[in-house]
Amino acid sequence: MEKQQIIDILRERELTDVIELIEDAESGDLEELELLEHLGLLADEELNREVLKLLADLGVTITYVSVDDAAAEEEES
Repeated sequence: MEKQQIIDILRERELTDVIELIEDAESGDLEELELLEHLGLLADEELNREVLKLLADLGVTITYVSVDDAAAEEEES
């Protein structure tokens, strides 16, 4: 799926936060994205896969963390 197709779908579904992530990746303001390994970014698995691929292609490092890791980080703060 091409970038514009992804953007069009995100706009149609009013997923502006995800569009902003892509824009931040394009401008170099997003270098790493941490996601819970069992959740991903979007509920739609195909769109999730395409958005994550696009972000990776734009140079974003995708890091998956476990629920235990996220809980430990939260306790530290």
